[in-house]
Amino acid sequence: MTDTTPSEQSRPAKDRSWLMRTYAGHSTAEASNELYRTNLAKGQTGLSVAFDLPTQTGYDPDSALARGEVGKVGVPIMHMGEMRKLFDQIPLTEMNTSMTINATAMWLLAMYQVAAEEQNPGMDPAEVAAKLAGTTQNDIIKEYLSRGTYVFPPEHSLRLISDMIAYTVHQIPKWNPINICSYHLQEAGATPVQEIAYSMCTAISVLDAVKASGQVSEEDFGKVVGRISFFVNAGVRFIEEMCKMRAFVELWDEITRERYGVEDPKMRRFRYGVQVNSLGLTEAQPENNVQRIVLEMLAVTLSKNARARAVQLPAWNEALGLPRPWDQQWSLRLQQVLAYESDLLEYDDLFDGSPVVEAKVAELVAGAKEEIDRVQAMGGAIAAVDSGYMKSELVSSHARRRAAIEAGDEIIVGVNKFTTTEPSPLTADLDAAIMVADPRAEEAAKASLEAWKAERDDAAVAEALAALAAAAKTDANLMEATLAAARAGATTGEWAGTLREVFGEFRAPTGVSGAVGAAEAGAELAAVRERVKATGEELGVKLRMLVGKPGLDGHSNGAEQVAVRARDAGFEVIYQGIRLTPEQIVSAAVAEDVHVVGLSILSGSHMSLVPSVVDGLREAGLGDVPVIVGGIVPESDAKALIASGVAAVYTPKDFSLTEIMADIVEVIRKANDLS
Repeated sequence: MTDTTPSEQSRPAKDRSWLMRTYAGHSTAEASNELYRTNLAKGQTGLSVAFDLPTQTGYDPDSALARGEVGKVGVPIMHMGEMRKLFDQIPLTEMNTSMTINATAMWLLAMYQVAAEEQNPGMDPAEVAAKLAGTTQNDIIKEYLSRGTYVFPPEHSLRLISDMIAYTVHQIPKWNPINICSYHLQEAGATPVQEIAYSMCTAISVLDAVKASGQVSEEDFGKVVGRISFFVNAGVRFIEEMCKMRAFVELWDEITRERYGVEDPKMRRFRYGVQVNSLGLTEAQPENNVQRIVLEMLAVTLSKNARARAVQLPAWNEALGLPRPWDQQWSLRLQQVLAYESDLLEYDDLFDGSPVVEAKVAELVAGAKEEIDRVQAMGGAIAAVDSGYMKSELVSSHARRRAAIEAGDEIIVGVNKFTTTEPSPLTADLDAAIMVADPRAEEAAKASLEAWKAERDDAAVAEALAALAAAAKTDANLMEATLAAARAGATTGEWAGTLREVFGEFRAPTGVSGAVGAAEAGAELAAVRERVKATGEELGVKLRMLVGKPGLDGHSNGAEQVAVRARDAGFEVIYQGIRLTPEQIVSAAVAEDVHVVGLSILSGSHMSLVPSVVDGLREAGLGDVPVIVGGIVPESDAKALIASGVAAVYTPKDFSLTEIMADIVEVIRKANDLS
């Protein structure tokens, strides 16, 4: 007798599943560590660390720019003491850790390596490094295009990336030193063709830079290609998205073979992780997000020959605010049901030989090649960033998508169709449906920073930072100097500040001036234009709108779309891009004599930054200039903002930009006592 049925005995062996991760980190290192260990106990097989915006952009928590941002969208890690707390009781030599970090990637990898050395005092540091496995995102080009957490100019950022790649190939061979990230390109509006093309252009620029640096021999260059990984987005059009992944596989194999002469097919393999689409998650009827997430997960798992190596899923309520541990558990269980209950992993590729799939893949490859050739003719990805070409193309694509949604040509269930709904028990208490970041996190981080500086050897830190600055002025690999700074006790802000002094800073093109907005003015937009024009004539001047991004939040897609639609509606638009202090926004409002200020914040720092702008306008004598706010703002916060003097608050459920423009005109009229 056996305990299995005949059908069970005949089942084929399952393939190994993908790494299952949850993108997580919040408030403090201690709270994040507890969350990581809990998730690992629930069956998560890898870590994916979210850092807060000051850490991502190289500021310590006591910086003026960090105000309101500490611990909001991730965990603050400003020195080695916090890195130790983050991975307490988590053996780093046995873990696979993904760190979503870009401009400061070298610094965070150095602290991660030092933390692993400290966990293994009896092991040679070189042996510890050889055991480390994981990924640093480290794709700075997409930061200039979409995410906004860049620090240094492109050429210097590329130097840091090249140094990291060369170091890891020789010292941390199981580490993926860069995760070329098309995820945020899709969030910024990229079509599948643009997502493929711009990712490949980024990869070409990185590989060319590593080759030109001379730090890796020709014999070892295949190892560089083999450690390049990608981080991809998957939208709800899951057949097209699955074909996109097959197109990625085909094109990467061709580029690495023909351009770089890599003979080993294993080194040419397209290796990618994925977080499925957050752009398509809706605040309206958010329960629909669960089936969206499942469809998006299928796009990157169904096709064996183009299957993700690691998957992390958003939570159903991310359009409402910060997910709770239970929400993250739900997303993890979606992966586990597919991997362990279904028979997906028992079969070869389901789509080989499909004429429909082959035709769609060929179409995507051909379109991507055309766009790659266009960018390469400009001088490559860096040149296309400097010129603003890629940014303008993304803003235009996003504008077309939004226009299609508003027109009803692209259906979003629960948003622009099938909007009648029963009350949802999931959102009956909206304040309880999300997690609130610890309001004491900023003060705790400042206290940790102060205590750390009081206990360290300041002379050793100064010496290490001086050596880092000196090395940055040469062509030396900066990883060793960065490791020395971490061991000496330098802080995140000090490391980045030292390199800012040498490399300078950078402001990326916004893409708004060159973007194509509404192709045709329908009746609704035409009516708003007339109202804008008439109001301007009554005031004796063209209406001017300042669109501001206070704080460190680099998610500029919403602000860009508002700016483009406002321009289409007849406003004169002032948009200076991301990462401004409230004081700078107030100064711009005074200098431009604007009629309305629109603030976009998605990092959760609205309750800190918006009142600072409102108060600043009052102090500058512009208390009558209305302020409107857009972002992921819980209902209770929206009421508090309006009570404090904000004229209107818009959240993701307010998808019609033209209706928002109509509202803004009326806000201006009311503020100016026009009947």
